Parts: sequence; C-alpha cells; structure tokens
Amino acid sequence: MNKTVLIIDDDDMLRKTLARGLRDNEFNVITAKSAEHGAEILKRIQVDAIILDRMMEGIDGLTFLKNLRTNGKDTPVIMLTAMSGSENAIDGLSGGANDYLAKPFQLKELILRLNNIIKVNTNHEIPLPKGLIFTDEEFFVTSPQKPETTPRILPLSGEEKKLLRQLTMPVGNIAPASPMVAKRLRNKLNGVLSGIDIITIRGRGYKLINVRTDEKSNGEEK
Repeated sequence: MNKTVLIIDDDDMLRKTLARGLRDNEFNVITAKSAEHGAEILKRIQVDAIILDRMMEGIDGLTFLKNLRTNGKDTPVIMLTAMSGSENAIDGLSGGANDYLAKPFQLKELILRLNNIIKVNTNHEIPLPKGLIFTDEEFFVTSPQKPETTPRILPLSGEEKKLLRQLTMPVGNIAPASPMVAKRLRNKLNGVLSGIDIITIRGRGYKLINVRTDEKSNGEEK
C-alpha cells in the first residue's frame, strides 16, 4: 500500500510543487502551511513520514519536532532548511529528525531519503487510488485539487467499510457482496473521487479499478 506523507512548509510554491512531485511518485500526500496546522492534522491522521520545514512563522519546525518527540510520536521526519552546515544539521538531528536536507535539493534525493526512513512493507502491493487513504481503521479522502484541505473521513456503514477493505487489501481483489451494498459504496466513492470505480465481475463479485473520468465503464465486466 502506498505511503502517506505530511508536508509542513509555509512556502506555498515549494509545498505545492513538492506535493505534486511526491504524488507523481505514488505517495499519498497531505499538506500543512504551518506547524499548528500540521499538529491538528496529526491528531486525526497517522502518517508514514513528515517532511518538515525548519524556519516557519509561528511555531518553528525544530520546536514542533521537539514537541512531537516529547509527546512520544516516533513518526519519521526529514527536516528541510535553507540553513546549511554541520551545526544546523546536528541541531535538527538532536531535536529528533531522522534526516536533514538543505535547500535547494533534488526531488530524487528527497525520495531516496524518504524511502530510507520509512519502514517499507516487503510485500509488493498496488497503491491505493489517489485521494483515498486508509489509516487508524478508517478510510479518508483528500482532494489533489485542494491540497490544503484537511482529509475527511469517508462515511461508510459497517458492510460498506468491510467491502472496501476487501477490495483494497490488496487493490485488485475480487470480493463478493450484496448488490445493494456494492451500489451504495460505488455511489459514495463516485461522489468524492473521480478516478475510481467499482465494476461487477460476473459470477464472482466486485472489483475496484482506476479509471479516467472520460472513460467511465458501464459498471460490468465479463
């Protein structure tokens, strides 16, 4: 399953560019424009890694990081900063960062470092569709068009959540379900995410697929 990364940076252009680059490399991305905003997100969402700017208005990145570690959170963190030099790197690492990267940097280098600090699942899994996140036993949806929007819980009944878990763990599973449950789940997903659909596999059940908005199927596959 693809990994979820939280970017905390008050530079709008850098934050949006970085989010786009990571999404293109199959990461789920959540963004925050301040440490305060990032802290609110972390109250609701468990992420696999944090990319953290050091110098920000309000609470700075180093203070945020120290508070995170004081509260017992061990989420891997890469600290980004324009403050280069060994002393600044030591400050960041001493504050609890897993890695420290000076600006400007190459996206490829950041991704390599990011993968190094995330505990990678050794099982090969197809990533969840973009905009869909599963964490803390709940499904959340995000909007790639509005990266500042806080992820929201996808409201599902028990039967709908069970079916979606079967369809996404891993993605590609074919799962049986009643037509009514499958229809309700399909409608809810179509209402919030344009890039996925649920199709019928005759005689076997249902399957979640990635689609282009101009290539919606008729919901059935032979």
